[in-house]
Parts: sequence; structure tokens; C-alpha cells
Amino acid sequence: MSEQTTLPPGTPDQPTPRRGKLSVLPVAIFAVLALVLGWGLTADPSILPSTLIGKSVPVFSLPPVKGRTLGLASTDLKGEVSLVNVFASWCTACRIEHPLFMKMKADNVVPIHGLNYKDRPQDASRWLYALGDPYTRTGADLNGRVGIEWGVYGVPETFVINKEGRIMYKHVGAITPKVLEEKVIPLIRKLQQE
Repeated sequence: MSEQTTLPPGTPDQPTPRRGKLSVLPVAIFAVLALVLGWGLTADPSILPSTLIGKSVPVFSLPPVKGRTLGLASTDLKGEVSLVNVFASWCTACRIEHPLFMKMKADNVVPIHGLNYKDRPQDASRWLYALGDPYTRTGADLNGRVGIEWGVYGVPETFVINKEGRIMYKHVGAITPKVLEEKVIPLIRKLQQE
């Protein structure tokens, strides 16, 4: 009987195991992930698709924020162009945009309605008393259910509503003077002329 010797892989007498297509798989997965992440880093987070654009506002009815008399319901969003601003006392970005809404109210640009999202009643009330209340109506969405129906990703978000009660524009994040001047106000003016 002859004695057989086992040689390490890769030596001339021993064939190298075939790695084939499997060796390319980690590189391909990495490349796909890099493309997706790269796109995500360059995308504007305020431009998120909404399936509600052009559709009627969801049917809802909310009680007023503590200390206010007028709640907010879908029926309140018909008959005139308006804004719906989703806000909360715990939202720092809401504080940034708040003076713009106060100015819009003072200038009587358009009725602004507040949807108070997942906030404690006393905190929402205190916040509006301290910073001023730009809202014609406010709805207290304590459990966030109405926000979900509106497709809210986070706070703040602002919606432009036409006279028929349809959502015509959605902005995610704080409204800036630039967004207000270049997008929101021109759309409001156009819808008010229709």
C-alpha cells in the first residue's frame, strides 16, 4: 500500500478550492449599500413623498388644546385656503418656525391651524401662552392617531390645504423664511385666486 500525503491547498499537486461567484458577493453588497447611503446623505429630508397630496384631508375631530376653545376637525378645513401645522412643546424645531407663523397671523395671510402632536396638555398650553398662539384652531392629538392618518413623519410638519379641503403641499421640518417666500406663500396666493 502506498502512503498518501496531504498537501496544503494551493500547492501544485493539490487543487485550490473554487470560490467563484461567492467571492464577489460581499463586494457587491457593499457597493449597493454605499450607493443607497450616498443617495440618502444627499437627499433633502424636507422632500418626502406623500400619498395624500391632492386628496381630501383625513376625517378626524380633535378637542382643543387645554386653555383653548376651538378644537380642530376635518370639516373646519373646507371653505378657505389654510395651513395645518403639526407642533409640540417638546419640539425644538417648532420654536424656530414659530415666529414666522406669528408674523403670518399678524399679517392675516391665511388661517393657521395647529395639530398638537403627542404632547402633555399642560405643556402645550404653557408653550402657546409663552410663545404666542398663531393658530385659529388647535387640535390635541394626545395619542398621535390623527398624525398617523395625516402621514406625519415627525414634528414639525406643515400642510397647505385648498378651499375644498384637499392637501396641496407638505413640508417636513421647520419652515424657513426661504421656504415660506419661495414655496408656501406663492402656493397660498395661487390657491386663494382659484
